[in-house]
Amino acid sequence: MNMMIHVFAITGLIVGVTVTGVSAQSKVAASNPLQEAAQEKSSLTVTTDYIIGPEDVLDITVWKNADLSKTVQVRPDGRISLPLIGDVVAVSRTSAQLTEEISTRLKAYMENPTVSIVVKEVNSYAIFVLGEVVKPGRLPLKSKTTLLQAITLASGFTPVASRNKIVIFRFGKDGEPLTKIKASYDDIVLRDGINQNIELKPGDTIVVPSESMVVIPSR
Repeated sequence: MNMMIHVFAITGLIVGVTVTGVSAQSKVAASNPLQEAAQEKSSLTVTTDYIIGPEDVLDITVWKNADLSKTVQVRPDGRISLPLIGDVVAVSRTSAQLTEEISTRLKAYMENPTVSIVVKEVNSYAIFVLGEVVKPGRLPLKSKTTLLQAITLASGFTPVASRNKIVIFRFGKDGEPLTKIKASYDDIVLRDGINQNIELKPGDTIVVPSESMVVIPSR
């Protein structure tokens, strides 16, 4: 009887340690917003309106034709290469648009080709954060991201950051000039400036200047 009591006591101790360890890990995970954001992004899927970009990986399947089915990466020039039809422009198209293009070109070699495309890896969705943030540089993203989220991913401001003079540079569409968007952290967080917490687009460059920078008034 005494031996059984000792065994139960030891077993209970082991279970208690295990539960405590899991609880501690949960608290650490809950206190880490970057880890939560990463987990949230990893669970998201690419929507049908996603625009394909350079370095994205595409899984292309031609029904009942294994020789034409391939997993390809979009080249820096925006194209992919497929058997029979050669190079195809993939950048700036949705999966549906690219599917239609490939199907049309394959009709010269077969009747009623059935093509499906899955975006296997998203590598082109990235922004750039420069200036007075803790970790400046290129930030690859897997989901829609706001200005505040981007600053969080860059580990926040440095002590000398002019956080109310943030500037976002954005490429225009179809050859339009570069646009400049201004934002204030305090306006977004403390005042009625939530509209400044814009949704970022691939290629956006966020600049956080320092308080000591000389600002030349525009004429």
